[in-house]
Amino acid sequence: MPLPIEDYALIGDCTTAALVGRNGSIDWLCWPRFDSGACFAALLGTAQNGRWRISPADSAARARRAYRDGTMVLETVFETSEGEVALIDFMPPGQLNSSVVRLVEGRSGKVTMRLDLRLRFDYGSSVPWVTRLEDGSGLNAVAGPNAVALRTPIGLRGENLATVAEFTVAQGECVPFVLTYGPSHLPPPPAFDWQTALKATETFWRDWCNQCTYEGAWKEPVQRSLLTLKALTYSPTGGIIAAPTTSLPEQIGGPRNWDYRYCWLRDATMTLIAFMSAGYVDEARAWRDWLMRSAAGSPEQIQIMYGVAGERQLNEWQVPWLAGYQGSSPVRIGNAASNQMQLDVYGELLDALHQARNHGLAPAPSGWALQEALIQHLEAIWEEPDEGIWEVRGGQRHFTYSKVMAWVALDRALRDAERFRLEAPTERWRAVRDRMHATICEQGFDSRRNTFTQSFGSEELDASLLLIPTVGFLPPDDPRVLGTVAAIERELVVDGFVLRYRTQQGVDGLPPGEGAFLPCSFWLADNYALQNRDAEARDLFERLLALRNDVGLLAEEYDPRLKRQVGNFPQAFSHLALVGTALNLHDIGPAQKRRRGSRTTSGSS
Repeated sequence: MPLPIEDYALIGDCTTAALVGRNGSIDWLCWPRFDSGACFAALLGTAQNGRWRISPADSAARARRAYRDGTMVLETVFETSEGEVALIDFMPPGQLNSSVVRLVEGRSGKVTMRLDLRLRFDYGSSVPWVTRLEDGSGLNAVAGPNAVALRTPIGLRGENLATVAEFTVAQGECVPFVLTYGPSHLPPPPAFDWQTALKATETFWRDWCNQCTYEGAWKEPVQRSLLTLKALTYSPTGGIIAAPTTSLPEQIGGPRNWDYRYCWLRDATMTLIAFMSAGYVDEARAWRDWLMRSAAGSPEQIQIMYGVAGERQLNEWQVPWLAGYQGSSPVRIGNAASNQMQLDVYGELLDALHQARNHGLAPAPSGWALQEALIQHLEAIWEEPDEGIWEVRGGQRHFTYSKVMAWVALDRALRDAERFRLEAPTERWRAVRDRMHATICEQGFDSRRNTFTQSFGSEELDASLLLIPTVGFLPPDDPRVLGTVAAIERELVVDGFVLRYRTQQGVDGLPPGEGAFLPCSFWLADNYALQNRDAEARDLFERLLALRNDVGLLAEEYDPRLKRQVGNFPQAFSHLALVGTALNLHDIGPAQKRRRGSRTTSGSS
């Protein structure tokens, strides 16, 4: 069985990433891109679906681990009865061929180690043909278009469709293993100096980390979150994936298993704010450019998510030969939600471009024609039902948050037109925006209970409503906002953490049950701060920080009953929310104004 989700750590090279367990096993790696087929898929099945384990022969070995400061270089230290050994894992960025480097370094005594390498391409289904490299430095494994070369001075042997070895490492010794991907029709990728690669990798990450301008009370978790977001960036295009995994369940044993190895427009504004606020202008600009390229084309065809290079065909299918993480099936590849209509993405996209324009990431007129076309299309469809922010599969509704974000789209376009004197039908836009505002306040608000509701005419609550004040739809001290926050505290908070909504109502078309969605809990902390409930905001934020695993990573959700992380891991949305809340608590005025700005609506609905 794969380990608990929180027992994994991430290494990556900004083109793909691997999950390394505290037991020394790499159980997930897709090559050559984040969204390519996995060659190690034990995370969603068994060791026979591919893994690479290096660990002491002593089964009683104790492990502790940490990232080297300011890097994505992972160091796992095993203590055994024979001595102590460190396993150093990293992926060198910026190379022509992606590689995983694993170094076994003796710290004390003389420790017996074991290696078990099971390469299985195509999500654990294709066993490669393995031969020895001509120079005798290791092995070459080929299956279809994929090939990897493993170089090491240790003698390797084949055993039951696996490559295995046993070796000892003494104090002061270092045994390297370098696994490099390449297309099978080309010669095996050349060897490189692992010592130089280690130094270059540490320098790359530390130089990037040192650019961080955040100096608040939570510098370590903010920096680790930003490093994680950088590691989830596909550097050739600037796209940022939601997570490097697919089908890690939101409920252990259940069917809420989705492929998150794509780029969501929904993350757009928070990503820009996080990077710009922390001093990472280049990353913000690359993300903005990715947004413009991906959304380009007919407004009617805009999607909620795209591939790392802007691909639109993300067809969903199920993998029958993988049992799923700890029996959670089905395992899904691709994401059918990419074809859903979700009105909120228009608001996210227009807000992101508004933020970029206001921070000088592009000339003011840049992309304006596309934005005008998007607004024109939104004017025609905003009164239609959609699948909403949570991508429900139980039928379309008039989700309140979707309508709020449609309002945001009009609001941000108006602000830009007025501030930068861009040609636009501002009177018409203003009238549509104010009609949106009035409609939402009339049909999305339950006056009897003094709360906004999940959808028009329903009585259900939804944690996305916590974003109403943060996007500037209503002030944080508006009685309707205060009432909504109080209702969510009463009905959606479990053991101090926030559920997205009550899944028992069947709105998402799936069996009930999931963990608390971590970004929603950060949003509640943001609301506390906006309401000057500073002690509660900080207490909730600290509780959320305590959920991070031992190397500072967060999944999508937390199961209060099982007291463990669930959902895809690590999750960009969770780390973006962490950074946003830290910024808000550090400097409540300017940080919040980065998203909310000054309200320009003339309506007082």
